[in-house]
Amino acid sequence: MSNFEIVAREDFSDVTYLLEVSHPLMAKAARPGQFVIVMSHEHGERIPLTIADFDRSKGTITLVIQAVGKTTKEMQQQCVVGTSLYGVTGPMGIPSHIDKVKKVACVGGGLGVAPIFPHARAFKEAGAYVIGIVGFRTKDLMFWEDKFRACCDEFIVCTDDGSAGIKGNVTVGIKRAIQLHPDLDEVVAIGPPIMMKGCAEATREHKIKTMVSLNPLMVDGTGMCGGCRVKIGNQVKFACVDGPDFDGHQVDFDDLMTRLRRFATQERTAVERWSEHCRMANPLQTLAVRAGQPAVETLPDPFDEVAGG
Repeated sequence: MSNFEIVAREDFSDVTYLLEVSHPLMAKAARPGQFVIVMSHEHGERIPLTIADFDRSKGTITLVIQAVGKTTKEMQQQCVVGTSLYGVTGPMGIPSHIDKVKKVACVGGGLGVAPIFPHARAFKEAGAYVIGIVGFRTKDLMFWEDKFRACCDEFIVCTDDGSAGIKGNVTVGIKRAIQLHPDLDEVVAIGPPIMMKGCAEATREHKIKTMVSLNPLMVDGTGMCGGCRVKIGNQVKFACVDGPDFDGHQVDFDDLMTRLRRFATQERTAVERWSEHCRMANPLQTLAVRAGQPAVETLPDPFDEVAGG
């Protein structure tokens, strides 16, 4: 293993943060849609993270992460500028196919906003008319607006509370794009499964090609464990080697969401054990426990959006 230095960090909210990592070879090889397997330290867990951006000239890749489990919470505390990741393996997965289309909508919801950016940029470089559609719960959680506007011909913002752009989720933005552009060739959507399912349903009746990026539970990332199997039509595929991109109209999203819940108890236990260790160095949390107050916040559903993404 090598050490990969963190050269920049940005916190978008109390649970969402960006790490820019020095890895010239990865930056050179990375393509839209691919992911990496990361170990933050020698004894750390191996976790898959989508490549949110890459800069070949700087030799860096960008990861946007939600602190929802033990490892991502640990990384939120420990990964600062000047520290290093113990291992970064990749790029993994089949790169997204950037079709030669005239008009495409790139849709990102919550944390899916970050990994949809390379798609929008790639489609623009390929000569397509790009409509960017992003969704957040509120204006305060928005990020990368300038980056999207720089590579999108149109940019639609959707917020649940209406504090910016259109009030509603990204399916409202998709319907508006279809209304304004009946010649829309393709939709690419990344986000929580429930969001991608909504996107696929919004385009189904119009017979618009809709590609989604799936995020099932993953262990090795090489197709050996079978943990990331997903149902696509009447076939079983492995997201790590057959994807992560699949035809959204063929994906069994209900099965995917059920599988994402499968280890919720174990995940919660891991967070509680890690938090108990942290309380030894945090007297405020220790006092809260003694007072009978919960010291560990409730984990969000792994397929749902949380504050900040």
